[in-house]
Amino acid sequence: MAAAVLGSLPSLPGWAWFPEGRQSFNHRRGCRRRDGRGCWRAAVQPQTMQGASATYAREMERVSAKESLLLAFKEAGGFKSLIGGKTTEMQRIDVNERIVGLERLNPTSRPTTSPFLQGRWNFEWVGANSPGSFAARILFERTPATLANLLQLDLLIKDGDAKVTADLKFLNSIDTKFILAAKLSVEGPLRLNEEYTEGHFEMPTLSEQALPEQFKAALGQATGTLQQLPAPLKDAFDNGLTIPLSGTFQRLFMISYLDEEIMIMRDSLGAPDVLTRLDEPAVEPNIF
Repeated sequence: MAAAVLGSLPSLPGWAWFPEGRQSFNHRRGCRRRDGRGCWRAAVQPQTMQGASATYAREMERVSAKESLLLAFKEAGGFKSLIGGKTTEMQRIDVNERIVGLERLNPTSRPTTSPFLQGRWNFEWVGANSPGSFAARILFERTPATLANLLQLDLLIKDGDAKVTADLKFLNSIDTKFILAAKLSVEGPLRLNEEYTEGHFEMPTLSEQALPEQFKAALGQATGTLQQLPAPLKDAFDNGLTIPLSGTFQRLFMISYLDEEIMIMRDSLGAPDVLTRLDEPAVEPNIF
């Protein structure tokens, strides 16, 4: 890869004129000055080679830091262990240390306007004070996994809109989704404002085979009650429940790291959320 990087550098011409002092330089045969004050040698080519080598070394450091962070997630038990309160203090500080190490190697100078921001992302880690982490702990730390379980939390960003989707399972047999929609506005190169517009509970889907016997009678009664409801109410239940939130909740957060695979966000209290991409990344344009 180093050869590819160096091969992309512009080649130095066989000779170059320097107006001050009427200098001429030939990097193949030496150099001369027409004012008779000796020889002046240019150091353009060695400096360029050193710069390419430093760029390559920094890129390898960034790749290593990403792999180290993903390994730390795995060793800490991942997202489910974190929201279930099973992650130890040592594992938390280890992950946070590696998050900081990756943030200092951020390759994207303006994440809020980068095409990399667009797409679907999966939450791998949520900060202790982030809204998602707090709500998840309130529900799931006090509820056995056989009754309620958060399977996945992901984020879709597209054209200034954001949707956070939580996949939920109850009683190991009832699947549903909660979708939180928001509008994003750019506040700076790193900072975004998120204003929530609505929350939506999808109609649950049920696997009767997996439902515990003690709940089947209650399910039959609930089903019979729903069938007796007027058509408008039945349609409302079938389409799920939408909660308007416009003008109610908003927050500021910054994107401290962004590339084609990983995004790190921090809220106003500094709590980090780390996400990995679920779809194909957009192409980051070359800026000269």
